[in-house]
Amino acid sequence: MPPPQSAKVELMLSRRDFLATSAAPLLAAPAGPKRPNIVFVLMDDLRWDALGIAGHPFVKTPNIDRIGHEGAHFLNNFTTTPLCSPSRASFLTGQYVHTHGVLDNTNHNELSHKLITSAVHLQKAGYDTGYMGKWHMGNDSSPRPGWNRWISFRGQGQYDDPLLNIDGKEEKVPGYVTDIFTKNALDFIRAERSKPFLLYVAHKAVHGPFIPAARHKELFANETIHRPASAQDTLEGKPMLQRQVKNLPPLKPGMGSSDDLIKNQLRCLTAVDEGVGQMYKALEETRQLDNTLFIFTSDNGYIWGEHCLGDKRPAYEESIRIAMLARYPSMIKAGTKINQLTLNIDVAPTLLDFAGLPKPKEMQGQTLMPLMQGKSPKWRESFFCEYFEEVGNPRIATWQAVRTDHWKYIHYPYLPGMDELYDVKEDKLEMKNRISDAAAQGALKQAKAEFEKVRKASGTGELEKK
Repeated sequence: MPPPQSAKVELMLSRRDFLATSAAPLLAAPAGPKRPNIVFVLMDDLRWDALGIAGHPFVKTPNIDRIGHEGAHFLNNFTTTPLCSPSRASFLTGQYVHTHGVLDNTNHNELSHKLITSAVHLQKAGYDTGYMGKWHMGNDSSPRPGWNRWISFRGQGQYDDPLLNIDGKEEKVPGYVTDIFTKNALDFIRAERSKPFLLYVAHKAVHGPFIPAARHKELFANETIHRPASAQDTLEGKPMLQRQVKNLPPLKPGMGSSDDLIKNQLRCLTAVDEGVGQMYKALEETRQLDNTLFIFTSDNGYIWGEHCLGDKRPAYEESIRIAMLARYPSMIKAGTKINQLTLNIDVAPTLLDFAGLPKPKEMQGQTLMPLMQGKSPKWRESFFCEYFEEVGNPRIATWQAVRTDHWKYIHYPYLPGMDELYDVKEDKLEMKNRISDAAAQGALKQAKAEFEKVRKASGTGELEKK
């Protein structure tokens, strides 16, 4: 069942109190060396392993891969909530979902105008800021604070001939939405300016309805989609997925993402890769490439039939793990592999750090700069993640979880007796729930203790029924 209204009220009151107390003076521009430009490309629903650099068997993403080959590939990067709107707010604010208050994909128009984002700080510190793409915290497409240039759309938008809000005025723009965002990104990169810029490109791709550009409609037609063993999961040990949910049919192998859906996602990705290549070229032609921090990532993962599921939302790896690549040659050694547990909430403080700004106290993530520099700082050994059940998606119940490099404990606060424990080091497909395994009781005790530690450190309380 969804969180009791009292729990949601407590969360919203906590968030409102936070906003009232966090209206501290914005960060001032630092004196010192030239600050880098920032290009941040955010995908929608892209799996962490759906890239050439991640070993996908047939997809070709040479331009995206180049970011990682010439910079860093984050091998253990995760979202703290695997859902579009909440994750996007976390990228922008550096906060957990229960802190910023964008709990789900419902209408958060008013709230999203009040978020103190990294763009607000960077704009105040002298950056020329441009946002292009999906905002998706409600259906209001109007410009949000912190952006000098704004191109977005209402809600999910559309792939072909989208209605765009361009600096406050809506107009129908002919063409394919990925290409439109790329063209505007190129114009922004090539604009004459005397200060550094932040370019935030938040693609609609590869979200449903998975409509590729006409030039890519037959791509991968002859390729075979190979499914892992978890696509045949009997769901033994997963009572949350076995339970009867309203009028939904029971889950069984073969449900979830079809081959055509997967191929269309990858076809949509191909247009993004082409756009990344064009942005590379524009940065090179304007002699800005090596003074630009270039980051590529996704808001959440996507399930391709594993555990009889599709889409995102559960705490399984395909849902919470996300790709991230970063390039900045004066700091990041080409071919760097970063194995530490990194999160979407780490992006906002990282962008500020590159601009020479201190991390505001309200940001809960950590700057990634030391890892990019090849240092070995004291780093998190586990992390907290969460999801709040949505009225329109009752299949996946509210959960909170902790993940270490060895174990994952998933707690369902409103479903007694349905918790899960996985040895993600040995059981990478999360097929065997060890919660009742006598041999795993020591690990369970440690995981529960770690869960309480990271939950409290994240600033959220228990969601148990009163």
